[in-house]
Amino acid sequence: MTLKTRPNDADVDAFLTGVPHEGRRRDGLEMLQIMSRLTGAAPRMWGASIVGFGSYTYVNATQKPAQWMRTGFSPRKASMSIYIMCGFDRFEGILARLGKVKTSVSCLYVTSLDKIDRGALEELIAAGWERMNTLYPDD
Repeated sequence: MTLKTRPNDADVDAFLTGVPHEGRRRDGLEMLQIMSRLTGAAPRMWGASIVGFGSYTYVNATQKPAQWMRTGFSPRKASMSIYIMCGFDRFEGILARLGKVKTSVSCLYVTSLDKIDRGALEELIAAGWERMNTLYPDD
């Protein structure tokens, strides 16, 4: 995370409708609906290209408190990045049902929502959100 990736008041809908790639734009608008419904939180832009939901405070590498979103997504050029901030260690069974995806520490990369199991995706997002609320209950 760079210092410029902070929550801001940019228009989420304007960002998503302005995504040039038709498939990413469509998937981004669907992710907005899914995450809004599952989290009950208002979407907010984080930096110029991430739509985040909720926030929490953690201690960063410089030992200073930092704020980050609890979950979110970004319709990037190569794939949709879906942020499951607690990671995937507890969710191997759900990941196995998703379909063809890639992961990093807390990021799920999806080339198209049409190529994965949406039910499993929703289950993963809900489980990640619940886990973050358990880990950071006071934020």
